Amino acid sequence: MESEGVSLPSFHEHPMIPWNDLRKGACCGRFQSQSDGYYCKLCDFFVHKKCGDEFSQFIDHPCHPNHTLRSRRVPGTITTLCDVCGRRIMFLSYRCEYCNFDVDVHCAKYPPPDVVDNFNVHSHKLTLIKDRTTFYCSAKCGKTDIGFPYKCDECDVSFHVDCVWHTSAAELNYSPELNHSYHSLHPLKLLTGEPPDYSDGICRLCGRKVDKEMFYHCSSCNFTLDMPCVLNPPPQSLLDSKAHDHQLVLLPRLDSFTCNACGIKGDRSPYACFRCGFMIHQDCLGLPRVININRHDHRVSRTSVLGVVNSTCGVCRRKVDWTYGGFSCQRCPGYVVHSKCATRKVVWNGKELEGVPEEEEDTEPYVVIDANTIHHFSHKEHYLKVNVNGVLYEENKRCNACTHQIGLKSFYSCIGCDFFLHQKCAENPKKKWHVLHNERLTLVTNKEQDIFVCDACERVSNGFLYKHGKRKLDILCGSISEPFVHSSHPHHPLYYIPTEEVETCNGCNAREHHILRCIEGDCGFVLGFRCAILPQVVKNRVDDHPLSLCYGEEKEEASGKYWCDICEKETNPKTWFYTCKDHLASLHTKCVLGDFAGLMPRSIPKSEDRSLEVVPNNSVTRPFCSKCKSRCMYPIYLKLLGISVILCSFSCAH
Repeated sequence: MESEGVSLPSFHEHPMIPWNDLRKGACCGRFQSQSDGYYCKLCDFFVHKKCGDEFSQFIDHPCHPNHTLRSRRVPGTITTLCDVCGRRIMFLSYRCEYCNFDVDVHCAKYPPPDVVDNFNVHSHKLTLIKDRTTFYCSAKCGKTDIGFPYKCDECDVSFHVDCVWHTSAAELNYSPELNHSYHSLHPLKLLTGEPPDYSDGICRLCGRKVDKEMFYHCSSCNFTLDMPCVLNPPPQSLLDSKAHDHQLVLLPRLDSFTCNACGIKGDRSPYACFRCGFMIHQDCLGLPRVININRHDHRVSRTSVLGVVNSTCGVCRRKVDWTYGGFSCQRCPGYVVHSKCATRKVVWNGKELEGVPEEEEDTEPYVVIDANTIHHFSHKEHYLKVNVNGVLYEENKRCNACTHQIGLKSFYSCIGCDFFLHQKCAENPKKKWHVLHNERLTLVTNKEQDIFVCDACERVSNGFLYKHGKRKLDILCGSISEPFVHSSHPHHPLYYIPTEEVETCNGCNAREHHILRCIEGDCGFVLGFRCAILPQVVKNRVDDHPLSLCYGEEKEEASGKYWCDICEKETNPKTWFYTCKDHLASLHTKCVLGDFAGLMPRSIPKSEDRSLEVVPNNSVTRPFCSKCKSRCMYPIYLKLLGISVILCSFSCAH
């Protein structure tokens, strides 16, 4: 073994260290009797030793005898089910591309037997059907599925493999019955399959849902333990100065309480201090002391009592009970965050900073030379002069940061070359925290003008970007911070509240993953990042005057049909559109801006090792798109250098 770690590239990209752990392996998603394995501390990723050492690139499987299966990493964004057991494959599978057949690592190592008898589920022997078929599972789950079921020929009923067959407890060396220190009244029995109907199916100690693969249960007391708590139970008492000053004792019972560390109610097995009435969730014992969160520029520290009356959480924006613990900023009086909100993965990067010196970094983007002159870090060659009143819209004057037209906004211009920055773009710091990433982002000037896709608005751009690792935000989305004020909703600020739901943007009626929302009462206003960064005023060849962004018409105002003069198709007056000086036009935002508004005209960027020319569509005759064969109607199109290919839109480019 190498000193820096064990390399298992088929499982994980980082070096891993030998490790003993009784948890499920990320490799096969199952328990094993042996605790040996490999672990990546950086990612909290554990692989069983047997899975890692015995891994093979190709296998033959009895459930798919006609073709050899090849291992592959399962993309996290795609739901893939094991065709044998029906479980979701979280990480690695063996696959037949010809037949679209997948099997997880566990079913690859332990293929189900041809015949089983499970008289707890069914009174006859069951035979494995090795043809994919649609069936209704007659076990407790009662689901209709497609796969390889067990079937009873006498009764003509079918079952999921996972509902009637499990790797035997004897094979894993687990006792069918045991005495446990937290339940001394009766022995616990090993069960597989769904928990009993009368049980809530939740472990009494840790509060997690038990895995139906195996768990221990006492039917007399309705007491259930999952395998991790059986194999490695929490200590009965502990003294942890980070959690509390006095000794804490575990109360292994169902009991409603409010955790002093986070202010959230619990229903079972807290640690308690009998001297002062302090109670805490088990998972709150490990709360960090000092952290950075992506909602605030300074570190926040955990405190046992927040003490800030009438305060709201800096993440979820809900009221904070000041009598309980949470996180607060020592520099900003009044800034507080719920403990659970501060330690969410989308908010905190997982790094404990207690004892780590806080280094002050220079994030200022420019040095002031005099009242009208700056020296910006993105353009070290020359000084930039301020122009307060903007300019008339000219195609050749665009901001090098956001690539939008300079227009009537204040801007900086280079005294020696054609380099321009909107004043707002020039003021963006060199490093900043952002609500869409839990590490600090760095402002990259992208001098090579490489094309990238913004992770917030999904707009292609080759301007400035905020970046960390694979996360990329164009400078417009990267500059959005809380509270965000938009002229479409001037009375209330907007906030980014993390959610798993996909919501409809009020600007375009499109479904968006990343949205900014109004938190006032039942207002319900939400705005996607794509609409949040739309320019308020823009110049287009369709009109002699600048076009203004209109935030849709109210129902009583919208009468008759609206038509876009660019594409000559109907416009939905309830969504945002651009209109002219006399308000007689209603132009689709996409028709006005096109798909390549984020690309600098006349630049020659690279995309996938191919050079492109970004061409303004301002000639007398519009060219034909090589893909869709229509005339290019958007203000910018792409031309592939070296071959006569013209592309009018993002869809044609792909």
